[in-house]
Amino acid sequence: MIDLYIPFEQISATLKEILLKYGFAEERAQRCAVLFAKADLDGVRSHGANRFFLFLDFIKKGLVNPEKEPVALSQLAMFERWDGQEGVGNLNADFAMNRAIQLSKEFGISCVTLQNTNHWMRGGNFGWQAVEEGCIGICFTNTIPNMPAWGGSEPKIGNNPLVIAIPRAKGPVVLDMAFTQFAYGKLSIAKDKGEQMAYEAGFDDEGNLTKDPGTVINNHLGLPIGLWKGSGLSMVLDLLAAVLSGGNASFEVGKSGHESAVSQVFLCFDPNKLELTDWIETKSDALIEDLKSSSTFGEKSVRYPGENTLETRNKNLKNGVPISDKLWAELQTELNS
Repeated sequence: MIDLYIPFEQISATLKEILLKYGFAEERAQRCAVLFAKADLDGVRSHGANRFFLFLDFIKKGLVNPEKEPVALSQLAMFERWDGQEGVGNLNADFAMNRAIQLSKEFGISCVTLQNTNHWMRGGNFGWQAVEEGCIGICFTNTIPNMPAWGGSEPKIGNNPLVIAIPRAKGPVVLDMAFTQFAYGKLSIAKDKGEQMAYEAGFDDEGNLTKDPGTVINNHLGLPIGLWKGSGLSMVLDLLAAVLSGGNASFEVGKSGHESAVSQVFLCFDPNKLELTDWIETKSDALIEDLKSSSTFGEKSVRYPGENTLETRNKNLKNGVPISDKLWAELQTELNS
């Protein structure tokens, strides 16, 4: 496979036209397509167009309903619970973060939860959504069981991605991470390329550490980051998502055999409303300046989360977004079928 460099607008338009064939209304097709394409634009190829056919398959199977939108279950000042109605995951998450932003502008802080929603694809999109409105955003989701509890030999907990985003004039800090050493999207890309992972990615069926992505994809025994610490933190986020939303925990999500009807939490803080603006920039700049002064073991510089995103975005807007020739051909076939 080789990479083609396709204009961002062309990728978005192609995905949109395909979505229209799957029952999406015009505006929802446009927004959904942009969210997929933005992942590739920002260099997160594991959760952009590479996930699109899996998403279409979920629609065909009836696990994702393109027409359903969130409905309110409870609205108590700064805290709201919504039912995602098994609708489109990235659109539901976009809606929930937007509600969290609106509520934070009113109350200073907010919490919006979703039950019965679907995979949000690139979680970082919703951290960027918050910082682009000048807000601090925190969001997390549970998943199908794809990681063992520490010491276990079967998948019992999800890798439950977490996003923390902090606005900053010189470049936002945006952490977007799952609790397996490698996201399953990255494992899939490496498997397709016939590559091994750079570090141990999980366990084989005998409990030995392995760098083989195919083994981990097949048995769902991803290695928790931080070993027992990552396992514990992932379990706690799963519990919080289920309790705050009233929705499914990972073990309940897994009963269907598909990653659907998950639970998510969106927190937002408005620095203006909370009177943090006198020091948020100086504190952020001072911390990052100290971080960047670190000596290294040969690397040019240490990086903070999200540091290269804007650079990657601008480069891809100028030169085109890299996408494999095989995937682009498959998208054209789907578009013209």
